[in-house]
Amino acid sequence: MGLIQNIKEEIRIIRERDPAIHSSMEVILYPSFKVMLHYRFAHKLYKNGHYFLARWVSQRGARKTGIEIHPGAQIGKGFFIDHGIGVIIGETTIIGNNVTLYQGVTLGGTGKEQGKRHPTVGDNVMISAGAKVLGSFTIGENSKIGAGSVVLEEVPPNSTVVGVPGRVVKRANQSYPRDDMDQCNLPDPVLEDICNLQHANSVLTNRLLDLEEELRFMKKRVERKEEQHENI
Repeated sequence: MGLIQNIKEEIRIIRERDPAIHSSMEVILYPSFKVMLHYRFAHKLYKNGHYFLARWVSQRGARKTGIEIHPGAQIGKGFFIDHGIGVIIGETTIIGNNVTLYQGVTLGGTGKEQGKRHPTVGDNVMISAGAKVLGSFTIGENSKIGAGSVVLEEVPPNSTVVGVPGRVVKRANQSYPRDDMDQCNLPDPVLEDICNLQHANSVLTNRLLDLEEELRFMKKRVERKEEQHENI
């Protein structure tokens, strides 16, 4: 795809996904637009073995936008970064088509791997603000990562992940543990665990009170029998 086609495609993607954009001219000021032009050019240099020039171009884009994309990362079509400040994408990251990231997202490594050490993100994935995806594993297609989540292991396709560490709370058409979830109202696994513990504690407390009441009743019966026996 040539330069003009790349520019038209980036403008189309941003206008489709950001309702705050009212004209194509505004897109030119958008961080996602600027950084993707830098990335596409830097990636070509990287593939041709011009590693220093590739990093120089990518670092210029990072200084202008606050978005750091390593030129070695592989990014598919329809990629969009909303706002974007603080986004980091590592060298061996592979991103599919129609992926959306929000500000503060990190697609990084743990510092322990060699070779492929960054995530692979499937098609149509949304990763919300502040989420950290760390390590060499796959985020399955059509999945959502909740804001602030820390994902350290593979995510199946069609899943929603929230929490620290991240865990799957929805898969395909089945929800864990409730069915009224959407991307704006993600459940809080920690809160749900606390509520479950509170419920279990309440059940145990009520059972203990019942047993104490039974014990008092039996004790009174024994005392009455002893009194009757003494009277005889």
